[in-house]
Amino acid sequence: MSSLLRALVTGGSGEIGSAISRRLSMDGHEVYIHAHQNAAGARALAEELCGLGHRARNITFDVTSEADSRAKLDQLLADGPIQILVNNAGIHEDVVFPGMTAAQWHRVMAVTTDGFFNVTQPLIMPMIRARWGRIVNISSLSGMIGNRGQVNYSAAKGALNAATRSLSMEVASRGITVNAVAPGIIATQLTEKSFSAAEILRLVPMKRAGTPQEVADLVAFLISDQASYITGQIISINGGIA
Repeated sequence: MSSLLRALVTGGSGEIGSAISRRLSMDGHEVYIHAHQNAAGARALAEELCGLGHRARNITFDVTSEADSRAKLDQLLADGPIQILVNNAGIHEDVVFPGMTAAQWHRVMAVTTDGFFNVTQPLIMPMIRARWGRIVNISSLSGMIGNRGQVNYSAAKGALNAATRSLSMEVASRGITVNAVAPGIIATQLTEKSFSAAEILRLVPMKRAGTPQEVADLVAFLISDQASYITGQIISINGGIA
């Protein structure tokens, strides 16, 4: 494939999403940086990357809305297929299950699971017709081993992992790979509030948190030609947490 591919990163204005958007743009791809609540952040990042000579645009829509997602994605597809999709949009509403409300359950599930469908489904047929595509879903270690206070989040990411494996089987013969990256403790504002330095030393064999850039590097590898025989995998990047 040409080095210049069109890539969409949902949740691209967050710390991990921004790192992924930066890495893909530096690799020469045309990156569409998605946001919903933080549209200004996505716009600022796109302007910054364009100022550095890269190709980047911001796009705003609600991944939980099928109609909104379809309308914006149809606009993108009018210029050709999106060959690279990184499903990174996700939210936390952490609370122990006995105190969890139905709204907290449904909001977290909607962004991850409905968001996966609403964004991926419109883009998959153009990939199939092109006989090439890369889909990377940003999951979480919580979706693999669970975590207290995150029954909703763990359920959502676990469903994303299962969807990753199933979709990979459907499209493997069409030159499309589908994988998931499952970060553990990554140094972001959220984890700084959730994990003390002492907790990280106790939980992580490497004795440190990972970085958004390390997650972005793994995503970039899975998109590259060097990973063309890797599909249907859930790859955790977690510093050795079992």
